[in-house]
Amino acid sequence: MACSTFVKLNASSSPWIGHQSFNQRARPSRQVAPRRVAVIRAGAYSDELVKTAKTIASPGRGILAIDESNATCGKRLSSVGLDNTEVNRQAYRQLLLTTPGLGEYISGAILFEETLYQSTTDGKKFVDCLREENIVPGIKVDKGLVPVPGSNNESWCQGLDGLASRSAEYYKQGARFAKWRTVVSIPCGPSALAVKEAAWGLARYAGISQDNGLVPIVEPEILLDGDHPIERTLEVAERVWAEVFYYLAENNVMFEGILLKPSMVTPGAEHKERASPETIAKYTLTMLNRRVPPAVPGIMFLSGGQSEMEATLNLNSMNQSPNPWHVSFSYARALQNSVLKSWQGRPENIEAAQKALLSRGKANSLAQLGRYSADGESDDAKKGMFVKGYTY
Repeated sequence: MACSTFVKLNASSSPWIGHQSFNQRARPSRQVAPRRVAVIRAGAYSDELVKTAKTIASPGRGILAIDESNATCGKRLSSVGLDNTEVNRQAYRQLLLTTPGLGEYISGAILFEETLYQSTTDGKKFVDCLREENIVPGIKVDKGLVPVPGSNNESWCQGLDGLASRSAEYYKQGARFAKWRTVVSIPCGPSALAVKEAAWGLARYAGISQDNGLVPIVEPEILLDGDHPIERTLEVAERVWAEVFYYLAENNVMFEGILLKPSMVTPGAEHKERASPETIAKYTLTMLNRRVPPAVPGIMFLSGGQSEMEATLNLNSMNQSPNPWHVSFSYARALQNSVLKSWQGRPENIEAAQKALLSRGKANSLAQLGRYSADGESDDAKKGMFVKGYTY
């Protein structure tokens, strides 16, 4: 059984968060015996978790995120004139998951629960389509965001109730990793309460996932909303990730068997000055080096409303020199936008849409290797996709 011990990261107090500390712990007034350090373990699945995480974090490959809820998938379909029906959702996801050669650039695919249990129109399970391309099937397990009572209009992610039994069933169906997304809003504070709730929920989910054979993707998304400078984003991101890793350690999560899905450190979407890819890479890698242990196999960035080209350029800049972890992508809109425009819901356009997916996959594969060039990118690839207050 693989075992490791880790030093806890202490999330210190900060005056910019609701005038409260993140996790103030009173010092004892008397001498106490040293506390024993817990052994981090992941039970019977330890070796498999490490192998799965390393497979996903393989050179030149990243994650295709197609885990949109039915409602969000409906928005995508409506953009090409299709109704939000199960048949149409299946047709779109079949287009994506049966793309020949997809495994050259994609190592994992995050699915919505409906998709995990679906098959192609020919009766072939989607999970089998992925396995044939050496792509690991994954599953979104959270149940969405709800308001945090007593916070500054902030949210927390629900879904811990029944997660163990659901995860066991997902494993039986072929899933080998999981995703749980929660968010932190800079314009809303963020409050110490909301950050602690996000970190604790992620840690509990991660522990439950590992206990059931699923590699957990840990995703506290720092939303792009706001007009703050990049320095503010860095400050918030450092505090959030300190809290996350503190509670991951408290829950005995094995770091070698997780993946991270952070947002890049950028200025707020409404900030008057845009940052260059080099600046974004510098600030993002600064945050990661300060907060993420090298035991973590892979960091799979979300695009968060950036244009297809922006997301690829920023990833490329982060891979211009060696990193302690595999630094790659887990994109949804930044991989699918061109696909939808090429497809338009027409069967005769499936081949063109699949070529568009391979094109974006190749671009991000090159970016993961630090070899991407934006020469020849289309105008559509340069269009930002940020939506204020965007919901999934």
